[in-house]
Amino acid sequence: MEMDLIFKIAAIGVIVAILNQLLSKSDKGEYATLTTIAGIILVLLMIIPHIEELFVNIRKIIDF
Repeated sequence: MEMDLIFKIAAIGVIVAILNQLLSKSDKGEYATLTTIAGIILVLLMIIPHIEELFVNIRKIIDF
């Protein structure tokens, strides 16, 4: 995995955590939950191409 991707995921995690805490403290629990879900979806969209590449490589190894 590229280090750049790991740093991007970490940055998204930090931003989502800060927003989650701010929204929770201001009694906006619904928005905090939506922010967390949006962060998870964003990270999954970033990782999907790498997962696809992993499966292609595994398929190549198994097929010889």
